[in-house]
Amino acid sequence: MAMKIFKPVISRLAKEPAPYVPTAAAAAATMGNALRFLCCSEPQTTDDGVSSLAHHLHNFEITSQLPDGLSAYVISSKKAQIKWYRKLAKAWRESQPPPTTPQQASSLIVQTLRNHKTPDVQGLLRFYGLPVPYSLDELTAAEEAPTIEDDPKYELHTLRVDGKTVPDGDGLKVYVDTANARESSLVPHDVLMAAVERNQARAQRNFTHAKALQKQIIDAGYQILKIKNVEILARKYRIRLRGIDAPELGMPYGKEAKDELVKIVDGKCLKISVFDEDHYHRCVGDVYCDGVFVQKKLLKKGLAWHFTAYDKRPQLAKWEKKARAKRIGLWALSDPEKPWEWRRKHPQRGRG
Repeated sequence: MAMKIFKPVISRLAKEPAPYVPTAAAAAATMGNALRFLCCSEPQTTDDGVSSLAHHLHNFEITSQLPDGLSAYVISSKKAQIKWYRKLAKAWRESQPPPTTPQQASSLIVQTLRNHKTPDVQGLLRFYGLPVPYSLDELTAAEEAPTIEDDPKYELHTLRVDGKTVPDGDGLKVYVDTANARESSLVPHDVLMAAVERNQARAQRNFTHAKALQKQIIDAGYQILKIKNVEILARKYRIRLRGIDAPELGMPYGKEAKDELVKIVDGKCLKISVFDEDHYHRCVGDVYCDGVFVQKKLLKKGLAWHFTAYDKRPQLAKWEKKARAKRIGLWALSDPEKPWEWRRKHPQRGRG
């Protein structure tokens, strides 16, 4: 739930005469109504380039008109452009939730138009100021995702990841904006009320009470993040990368695996397909960064094992086998120890 939606409401409450104190029920109702408005607004975007794309696609579905100036960026005819926008409008409408970041919008365009001319796709991305892949391989999603035997339970579209919070080579801590359609229905009322009351307390310079409310929000698994001078209520998720097992930090190549994962995800928004929850209450999922399958990168660099006890996908086995053959990463060792065996010997250093 983007706090900027509620800021006028919160500010108004904070400036009421002293005798007026909103009840908890009233605060929850106010926040709930704002939350429902946010989830139903069209389009739901957070970036100028993404907003422009959403607006143009919405307008195209109504008028069949292309945006002005597009032809200066692409090489194909307007007839071809109409076909693109028809495909993109359908893909946008069917995406759940729609893209809210430049990376997500860029990925939707690349995937939807992957069989079209590369200069056209690159030009379309530049027209909207969205991230442009540099190579044809990237543009056509050469980092192929593995075949999955079952459907994910749900998908997460994260805020930008802080690399400092990555604990090891196969784990992540991420935050998801509660303005997300799925998340908005899951926020507890006491968290919503605490967010409203915290802002009111800060406006009244009652920082002790605001700090106590902040702790209540954090203890419930949420956090208020400040992004571009806007406060956002976000939910925290702990993620375990599905299908791989990286060396622990106390093992050879443990630090290298962590550093590589930080390099991949730091400052990026991720898409995570969640399939399960482990006994540490982490979400087990496939992680994608700018359309790249993160587990594949770690396996191909020899910084993780294919976790065959929990994952039978042949692509993961193939990527590990190639790294072994090249003797890169941990496979340069004569007899690398398996992480799950190391953990059995060091239970006091197990994951939590």
